[in-house]
Amino acid sequence: MGVFQGSDLKKISGGEKRRYRGKRKFELGRPMTETTLSGQELRVKQRTMGGNFKLKLRYAVVANVYDPASKKSEKSKILQVIETPSNREYARRGIIVKGAKIKTEKGTAIVTSRPGQDGVINAILVSE
Repeated sequence: MGVFQGSDLKKISGGEKRRYRGKRKFELGRPMTETTLSGQELRVKQRTMGGNFKLKLRYAVVANVYDPASKKSEKSKILQVIETPSNREYARRGIIVKGAKIKTEKGTAIVTSRPGQDGVINAILVSE
């Protein structure tokens, strides 16, 4: 089943609100990509509107971790998802989204990219 991303109602002032036209193919959305921890990375290339492409990260192993103290970035293996402010259930299931706190080999970091949309995990090291 598709996810509808269009507007159902046309803005009117008063009166009965009803659909003013049928659904269009370009309004069709997709379910979100839930990026999870795994032993091997998997990226999916998906065609989007206008013939563009989106790289979606389905399974993750490493993250690009930026250290503000040394001002350098390094690839670091993700050990676990500690906390996800948007949804507690995501942390329990090991799903990585923007704002999630992850435990890496370098230390605790906060994800700044959108893995399901960008195809990569960028994070900033947090001093605790």
